[in-house]
Amino acid sequence: MSFLFSRKKKEVMSSDNPASHDDGAGSVFLTDALSNGTKGGTEGAGLALLDVDHCCEKDLCIPDKSLVDSNHHSDIDCDTSAAKCNSKSAETEDSRQKWGRQLDFTFSCIGYAVGLGAVWRFPYLCMRNGGGAFLIPYFTFLFLCGMPLFFLELCIGQFSGLAPLSVWNVCPLFKGIGWSMVIMSGIVTIYYNLIITWVLYFLGMSFTSELPWASCDNWWNTQFCSGANETVRHSTASDNNLTDGTGCPVTLDANVTNDVKRMTAAEEFWQFNVLELSSGIHELGHIRWQLLLCLFAAWLLVFLCLCKGIKSSGKVVYVTATVPYLFLTLLLIRGLLLPGAVDGVLFYITPDFKQLLTIKVWAEACLQIFYSLGPAWGGLITMASYNKFDNNCVRDSIIVCLACCGTSFYAGFVCFSILGHMAYSSCLPISEVVTSGPGMAFSAYPEAITKLPVSPLWAVFFFLMLLTLGLDSQFGMLETCTSGFIDEFPKYLRRHRTVFTAVFCAIQFVIGIPFVTQGGMYIFQILDWYAAAFSAMVIAFLECVVLSYIYGADQLYKDLEMMMGKKPSLWWKMCWCFITPVIMLTMLVYSCVNMAPPTYGDYEYPGWAIGFGWMIAMCSIVPMPLVAVYRISRAKGTLNQRIYLLLRPTEVWGPSDPTLRLMYSSSLAEKGLRLPCVGKDRPTDSTDPKQSVAINSEL
Repeated sequence: MSFLFSRKKKEVMSSDNPASHDDGAGSVFLTDALSNGTKGGTEGAGLALLDVDHCCEKDLCIPDKSLVDSNHHSDIDCDTSAAKCNSKSAETEDSRQKWGRQLDFTFSCIGYAVGLGAVWRFPYLCMRNGGGAFLIPYFTFLFLCGMPLFFLELCIGQFSGLAPLSVWNVCPLFKGIGWSMVIMSGIVTIYYNLIITWVLYFLGMSFTSELPWASCDNWWNTQFCSGANETVRHSTASDNNLTDGTGCPVTLDANVTNDVKRMTAAEEFWQFNVLELSSGIHELGHIRWQLLLCLFAAWLLVFLCLCKGIKSSGKVVYVTATVPYLFLTLLLIRGLLLPGAVDGVLFYITPDFKQLLTIKVWAEACLQIFYSLGPAWGGLITMASYNKFDNNCVRDSIIVCLACCGTSFYAGFVCFSILGHMAYSSCLPISEVVTSGPGMAFSAYPEAITKLPVSPLWAVFFFLMLLTLGLDSQFGMLETCTSGFIDEFPKYLRRHRTVFTAVFCAIQFVIGIPFVTQGGMYIFQILDWYAAAFSAMVIAFLECVVLSYIYGADQLYKDLEMMMGKKPSLWWKMCWCFITPVIMLTMLVYSCVNMAPPTYGDYEYPGWAIGFGWMIAMCSIVPMPLVAVYRISRAKGTLNQRIYLLLRPTEVWGPSDPTLRLMYSSSLAEKGLRLPCVGKDRPTDSTDPKQSVAINSEL
């Protein structure tokens, strides 16, 4: 495809050519010269009817109409026409930002993918699904589903330079996929910011001489509390207890039972101070004003990060994407020196293969891949749209995916070394040492921090690390929403980006207020369970099918060759066309049939709460058929003609750069492939796909 970048001349065919004509609306035929660079070479070249007046409006590099002689061939310098188009484009709309350096994009993707889930979600899923056995489906889905989809989204985002809504000009009938991405990301940003809220609360409570979760001498503690510097082992007979062979107490007091679960001071701080947990989702209780202030601060931080743009945020990620590894390493070293840590690590890496027979394990592994890597969420498309056109997105896909999953695996050692010590201290099995859920990051890790010298200082650093991790991911998801709307409605929103972002954050803040009540944790888990689990798999499946079969994997490979100078490995095409969609469809069906409703500890959700969860899930699925029906109803022609046209790219699909877009369109014509067309256009009378496609000048 090197000829795409080396050829400087474009030939404008006159009406003397038997294959060309003027439609009376200032349209002319354009075609590339042959690959040998011979001027006037037209043999075998496909033709496209393009409206000259409309070209620059759509950022197409088309010569001025004044330069075109309708009766004679004309040689046009594409550099000159491109400069005119670029100048006109710059006058009509703001230019789209680009990453300052390529590392900005790489670290931003790592920061987006390596989020809070690597610290609190992955270890929690491992513990709930048989320890090390969970790693088998997790890494299986990484190579068969996660990485191919990650690469696919980087490709279309980088090639088009468009956000998730506008990028579906590649297939207008399925533009609902873009809306589903934006809606799903919008829902997740609401409850994801609640995690940042908890981090800010812990961060504020860390500025003390003694951490409040280090002892059991506080108003929220119970009689079953085990302090950070205490254990229940080696109790004496004066406490009416005897010890078993391992040093754990065996009570002789008839008024005390062995069934009572001991809780660490950190767990009680999380349950009874931070959350003030109510009895169930039916009892929301009062608003925790401390958390409300932290929620406001969280949204303010997110807003400030988005206002700075990618050029400044791209520099911040050099710190936020690397500092977490330093703190994880320090915590791992300290954790391994604690008693019981080895048992925790062995529990983590020892697989229980019986768990692999449970569909829930595979479904949650698939969900975790979507949750961590972020395919089908729109964030990858958004960030890739700011890339340089010739960036090596294959390399970036492999680096980011391995970094993300490797970090999750590495963080598991840190967490389970601490869990092993907590189990040792409280005389409980590791699987029962902490309540399942996001509280792992807010009980296990704070417990570990109390073991370090000058623990308040370490706590500040640790929660600052969590804050940067959360902000990176939140930035990507919220940028997906704002950029999606701004790119879709540039006339109304592009000049008011800051105001629109502020209003969007304010709305999200108001919606998030119920999450900071005493029953907010239950709402959080319902949304976390349903908002993205099934929606992400449906979106990713359709995205893969549409781009592989409707747009065409072969054409996608030609686009990649245009970007990178060579075609990628055949492995990616095999995954996009066969392996990835089959696995996703299978997992989706079995997950819907067999996946059990969520629970929080021993609490089971009522039926209406489960129904509410499914309604949330449908919010990001229903737009796909609704948008398809709407676009079909708005198109012209018979039903078959409408569907046929809506399955084809619009004329704005292609590289964002005007020069590259003309080269792209010309190369398709020369190779006898269909040119991008407008959704309102009607196909020519000819059924030959190599014939020209009329582009209506009405748009």
